[in-house]
Amino acid sequence: MAFNKRFMAGLAAVAVLGVALSGCGGDTADGGSGGGDASGEPIEITYLHRLPDSDGMVQVNDIVARWNEEHPDIHVTATKFDGNASDMIKKLETDVKADNAPDLAQVGLAEVPEVFTKGLLMDVTEEAAKYEDHFAAGPFSLMQVGGKTYGLPQDTGPLVYFYNEAEFQKLGITEVPQTKDELIAAAKTAAAQGKYIMSYQADEAGNMLSGLAGASEPWYKVEGDSWVVNTETNGSAEVADVFQQLLDAGAATTNPRWDPSFDASLQDGSLIGTVAAAWEAPLFIDSSGGTGAGDWRVAQLGDWFGNDGKTGPDGGSGVAVLKGCEHPAEAMEFLDWFNTQVADLVSQGLVVAATTEAAETPSDWADFFGGQDVMAEFATANENMGDFTYMPGFSAVGAAMKETAAKAADGSGKVADVFSVAQTTSVDTLKNLGLSVAE
Repeated sequence: MAFNKRFMAGLAAVAVLGVALSGCGGDTADGGSGGGDASGEPIEITYLHRLPDSDGMVQVNDIVARWNEEHPDIHVTATKFDGNASDMIKKLETDVKADNAPDLAQVGLAEVPEVFTKGLLMDVTEEAAKYEDHFAAGPFSLMQVGGKTYGLPQDTGPLVYFYNEAEFQKLGITEVPQTKDELIAAAKTAAAQGKYIMSYQADEAGNMLSGLAGASEPWYKVEGDSWVVNTETNGSAEVADVFQQLLDAGAATTNPRWDPSFDASLQDGSLIGTVAAAWEAPLFIDSSGGTGAGDWRVAQLGDWFGNDGKTGPDGGSGVAVLKGCEHPAEAMEFLDWFNTQVADLVSQGLVVAATTEAAETPSDWADFFGGQDVMAEFATANENMGDFTYMPGFSAVGAAMKETAAKAADGSGKVADVFSVAQTTSVDTLKNLGLSVAE
């Protein structure tokens, strides 16, 4: 599922923001769980979400109705927001200021620093601790800011590798490359025969390139009262080097991910391998038009970028408790229940963050990926996720990275420029937000 053809864009591990977010942030939760309010009426909880609710999915209202039937003392009303993610953030900001916000709201994990900075979130650290072992450690940490927890994770988007095993075998590539040198050599071998085992997607630079680079070393941290920004890390240099070598050798496609030309490269059989976010699985199947059905597989990323077996994030969301919530304990009780309804959330296309039960791979996914349990592979990727961090206002950084990445694709720039522009844009954006940046 996607917003503007991407589902839940912008996963990130939230930085230890501390006092650098200067006086903003959430209230502290109080109150305890209990049966109904003082009048004996059920406690009312409201939940604003942006899940797709498409045909064939278990509808959010049906999931909530089951909760309400099983928990008569806590009644939940769910509402779907149909606009863009950015518009939903604006609505939440307005509603919190008007003391009319929902108790719970779905937010992209990349949005958590921004909504915290805007003072929209409630500190529910003590309540969240009760449910911490229900979720993978990495995703759980993504709902934290400055050591405090503001909700629970719902879904994730670890980067993995999709490849056509049958086409690899035809080329004599017997297994997924495990090192940088193996990857580049295999890519050149494939390109010599008109096949491509990697894609360079300029429109995904802010998500994919940042996730790949951040798998080995975060870009953003806070020291004292100031942000420390370093987007030109060793990991970034490794990512730039790999993709630059592939581009220079003509050994990677350069079709933007959300352009019809990308779909065409799958459908004509020329693109036989690519890094992708886990949530892309159903979209990838659609993009392929069925080409190679049954031959595709999912693998973990090799140690291609100095990442030492780690992967990075691209997409995902959580549900946060908003400032003004009168019953945070009950809201969190519902939220833990909802976010652990694994089968129902999988039907919505989510790669769930919950570890309470194994997610079953949908049958059409299994058919396309040759019977592979891709959900198990995605769960492994969740556990292998590095500690990449986003900053408030990262959308501006992503936009600048995208524009610069396009220049590398057409040869008028270099991939390394993507990370240098990320540095200057990050610093400028933080300063424009009134946040201190260490020079």
